[in-house]
Amino acid sequence: MAATFASTGDLADKQITFAEIGRDLYAFTAEGDPNSGIIVGDDGVIIIDAQATPVMARLVIERVRQVTDKPIKYVVLSHYHAVRVLGASAYKAQEILASDTCRAMIAERGQEDWDSEYGRFPRLFRAAETIPGLTWPSVTFKERMTLYLGKRRVDLLHIGRAHTAGDIIAHVADANVVFSGDIVEYKSACYCGDAHFADWPATLGRLGAFRAEALVPGRGDALVGVETVAEGIALTRDFLRDTYAPVERGVARGAPLKDCFDTATAAMRPKYGSWPIFEHCQPFNIARAYDEAQGIDTPRVWTAERDRAMWAALQG
Repeated sequence: MAATFASTGDLADKQITFAEIGRDLYAFTAEGDPNSGIIVGDDGVIIIDAQATPVMARLVIERVRQVTDKPIKYVVLSHYHAVRVLGASAYKAQEILASDTCRAMIAERGQEDWDSEYGRFPRLFRAAETIPGLTWPSVTFKERMTLYLGKRRVDLLHIGRAHTAGDIIAHVADANVVFSGDIVEYKSACYCGDAHFADWPATLGRLGAFRAEALVPGRGDALVGVETVAEGIALTRDFLRDTYAPVERGVARGAPLKDCFDTATAAMRPKYGSWPIFEHCQPFNIARAYDEAQGIDTPRVWTAERDRAMWAALQG
């Protein structure tokens, strides 16, 4: 059982890794903290996911400047969560891109999510006072959009609901490399508080059909090689199944939420308990699974107050 609320006790800095995973394609990872991706083209750079504050974003920019002096033209938001988007202003990009649904979710629940995530994981919001406000995409699309960095083509695709309703991936065709955001996590717990459990496995199936040579997940190490990418997708699918199935069974027999939480967590802890943010995510994941199993399609908004109440009820 976690001793402190969510990740408020996680204060240690993580070791950053900046690795080339394909020609002029890079993964910024940090031991299970949120990842960013970097695509370098002929005439500019695309950043995939911005980090939580401008000061945190500068850690990404420092690494980018070690490999190229080309301008950062675009910031792509894989989804709406605060730890992914609130650092966007640091890049001074020409455009910030996201799905239509991502923008709608920022409008609907962006401020609540900011307050919630900052309360859960303050270490990720270093110099929070530098955040100028909510990050608003300047260009959005429904299902797909293509960007060109000179001759390099990058396809942005909404391939289905998963971690949120508005998730997108970026696919670089010339290298067959994918940046998945939190649709995939690698040996890190999936956060499912805004998830669509019934849809997510099919979305993973569509992602797997790319047979990508490399993939940058939302958290965890970059995956290089077709077999390693497939492993990361399979582990994510397993985590979702092992979260949802016992809750679905519990709801079918009329079990209360706390019983479903205790049953699912006891079964999951031997396999997943050592993964980053497992204890943090579990109350929010089981609460969302319980709602979905009861037929609630749209995830309820998480607020700082609801976070604390759910933690006290389930994990406290």
